[in-house]
Amino acid sequence: MTVVETVLARVPAPFRAVLIRHRELLKFGVVGGTAFVIDNAIWYVLKFTVLSSKPVTAKAIAIIVATIVSYVLNREWSFRTRGGRERHHEAALFFLVSGVAVVINLIPPYVSRYVLDLEVPHVTRLVQELADFLSGSIIGMLLAMFFRFWGFRRWVFPDELGRRRRGPEPTPAAEDPGFS
Repeated sequence: MTVVETVLARVPAPFRAVLIRHRELLKFGVVGGTAFVIDNAIWYVLKFTVLSSKPVTAKAIAIIVATIVSYVLNREWSFRTRGGRERHHEAALFFLVSGVAVVINLIPPYVSRYVLDLEVPHVTRLVQELADFLSGSIIGMLLAMFFRFWGFRRWVFPDELGRRRRGPEPTPAAEDPGFS
């Protein structure tokens, strides 16, 4: 029994049906959570060491590394039944959509730091760090996540190409006249 099957077996039946119906979104969420941890770990290491004077640059590097991990996990797990393009074409589209998402993700921390001046010496170090976290890791990430999910399903891993990979859709069984 796989980990997913073990977890699903412990979920009450009504919720299990919802989880199964939205499994692609849930897998995307797990991949996103993993990328979130990678992103923030790298961001804080860079931001508090070699890139302390360039927090937005540190965030961009962290996002890029997390995006590479995200591609592999999304391709092989979240959207494995979709897609069907050649790998290089699919990867190019993935990184194009992700590149736009990086820009979307960087807008809130940029506004926080350089438009609202939420940085030392204008505010305390605690306020600066809270503003960085909220703007970069919460607001920016959520905006980018919604854009990525939509873009990946629409352009990178479209379902019509996935049908070729999965084979033909099963035809609905003939309706039994005894159950009207």
